Amino acid sequence: MTQRDKWKQRPCVMRYRKFCDMTRQAFEAFGFILPDAFSIRFTIEMPASWSAKKRAAMLGAPHRARPDLDNMIKAVCDAAKKEDSTVHTVHAVKVWGKAGHIKIWSLERSDE
Repeated sequence: MTQRDKWKQRPCVMRYRKFCDMTRQAFEAFGFILPDAFSIRFTIEMPASWSAKKRAAMLGAPHRARPDLDNMIKAVCDAAKKEDSTVHTVHAVKVWGKAGHIKIWSLERSDE
């Protein structure tokens, strides 16, 4: 994003901001605080245009198209934390699924 995005609202920036707002709202609704070490799984919904055979073959398969995994992680961190520089460990996966969703697990040790 650029300074120009403050006054010229490009569709890609508006989608990003909407995603961040929805993520923030979901975290607040569940009282979830993003840990500094976490595992995250992005499940991308398969297109309705795919045949049943292709859908069955791709279920759970790695998603190798855009958006990039690193950008998706950054968007979640930006939305969930005011200061995301504290995040030190991330394990991330991006796969195809029947419905789109994001699952996050803490990797922080509970015995500390």
